[in-house]
Amino acid sequence: MPAGTLEVLLVSAKGLENTDYLCNMDPYVTLTCRSQEQRSSVASGKGSDPEWNETFLFTISEGAEELILKILDSDSGTQDDFVGQVKIPLEPVYLEGSLPETAYNVVKDEEYRGEIKISLKFSPEERTERNFQVEEETYGGWKQSSFAD
Repeated sequence: MPAGTLEVLLVSAKGLENTDYLCNMDPYVTLTCRSQEQRSSVASGKGSDPEWNETFLFTISEGAEELILKILDSDSGTQDDFVGQVKIPLEPVYLEGSLPETAYNVVKDEEYRGEIKISLKFSPEERTERNFQVEEETYGGWKQSSFAD
């Protein structure tokens, strides 16, 4: 797995299950890559077809294999409702360098719950060549003894 920076452009979603029955839901997304978690703004009143157009940066290190997007509905006074999630494997973006805007299926309870559109770009860490010069070995501090029996 390479090291570098992953840029995620969170574009929009459509066809999400509306978890608010009286009005349009207020969706937001948490983006998680290993131990790093970021959160989008809340698309207030945008309901099942929100748009964000927000960019997020993640520092990628060994073992970062997937990006997890969780879509939630912001509710004041009660716990936010879970709308669905997407798990995106990162190997294709490591190989290609970037992936164009793509729609991914949002899943909840193993059922299709709409789609979310993102694009990905990976910038590998610059690896600088280090020139190590080996100096001639010297054995300091030891002197052959001239002691004789």
